Amino acid sequence: MIEKPALALLELRSIARGIRACDEVLKKAEVQLLDARTLCPGKYMILFAGPVAPVEESFKKGLEIGADMMVDELFLPNVDLQIFPAMEACATPPKIDALAVFETFTVASCILAGDAAVKAAAVFLIEMRLANGIGGKSFFTMTGTIGDIEAAVAAGKEAIAHLGAIVAVEVMPRPHKDLIRKVT
Repeated sequence: MIEKPALALLELRSIARGIRACDEVLKKAEVQLLDARTLCPGKYMILFAGPVAPVEESFKKGLEIGADMMVDELFLPNVDLQIFPAMEACATPPKIDALAVFETFTVASCILAGDAAVKAAAVFLIEMRLANGIGGKSFFTMTGTIGDIEAAVAAGKEAIAHLGAIVAVEVMPRPHKDLIRKVT
């Protein structure tokens, strides 16, 4: 993985235009395609990463191709490296002291809030579910001490407050062991 990568997301309301935009993004610069798929209801998402300059170049090309079909977008230079294993649901958390679930209306807002949360406090991202079978919504789970969780939640909320994209945020101190097995 790149030491200080950038992450970009393009979400379009047209599947056909989304697939074309994905092709153009990949042809424009050397970037790594992390995900490209349909989302409910009938949208298309392109998620890619790499060094900042190539990702920005490809992102701009994707915006150009997407034009009037764009629903949401995100360009995040110097994304925290915890984001990647959380998106793959392959992060193994340390002991879970407190648990937080941060739910958003959009993929971009989920990534932005998660990145802000891990940069603000000593928390561990467990999973980041990006609109996969949940009606276009997204969420992430994280663990840490209750103080760190509260600081991370505050930072995540602040990062996306202007978007009006928060569905719900729940914090559970000392979650039950049966719940822990389900979320890890």
